[in-house]
Amino acid sequence: MKRSLPKQLYIEIVVALYVLLFLYTAIMKFRDIPFFIGSISHTPVLRPYATLLAGMIPAMEIAIAILLIIPRTRHYGLLTGTGLMGIFTLYVAFILATMEELPCSCGGVLQQLNWKEHLVLNSGFLLAGILACYWNKHFIMINRSSRTPVI
Repeated sequence: MKRSLPKQLYIEIVVALYVLLFLYTAIMKFRDIPFFIGSISHTPVLRPYATLLAGMIPAMEIAIAILLIIPRTRHYGLLTGTGLMGIFTLYVAFILATMEELPCSCGGVLQQLNWKEHLVLNSGFLLAGILACYWNKHFIMINRSSRTPVI
């Protein structure tokens, strides 16, 4: 099944943006782990898991970026990255709905955004990822005669 060039280009752009975003945020979090732990600790629900999450989240972001870079695993990276972006978006929405202003744990340029701007940014990435996953769905189609994925 062939995809149209505009759809393929869109998917490639979304993948590139996800790779850049996940690598950038992971590096910024690893650069200042104590600050990241402190930021997570401000959320009562996450406080008991702050140290664990401070290692897991950037590691997952790097793993997803690697999945996105490798052509054979790009589909899984796109699904996982979009899922993680959904979790981040829900987290930001939760912060906005229940808490006072907190420091952002992203680091770098993204740290300059307020929580509402983060929600808009994350929502944009989430919607872009959902559309890219939808257009990239050919990876899940199976050739019925050989039972192999159609690429």
